[in-house]
Amino acid sequence: MRHTPELPKKLTDLTPVVIVGTSIWAVALVVLFFTTSGLWVQTALSGFVLGFVGLAIIGWQRAAARRGSKSAQRL
Repeated sequence: MRHTPELPKKLTDLTPVVIVGTSIWAVALVVLFFTTSGLWVQTALSGFVLGFVGLAIIGWQRAAARRGSKSAQRL
């Protein structure tokens, strides 16, 4: 049976995707804050905050993989 090659790191690293998404939510938050109010501003704020939650989870997984946790995803 043939060995499946590893994917390149740029295809498996989620950090740039989360940073771009969080940045887009930040821009949307600023624009919506000055143009409208209510639900749209709250939605943009939630997206921005959840972007930081995503970055924290990525950091947590990397720390677990560095210390050799058996249940950590290897990136």
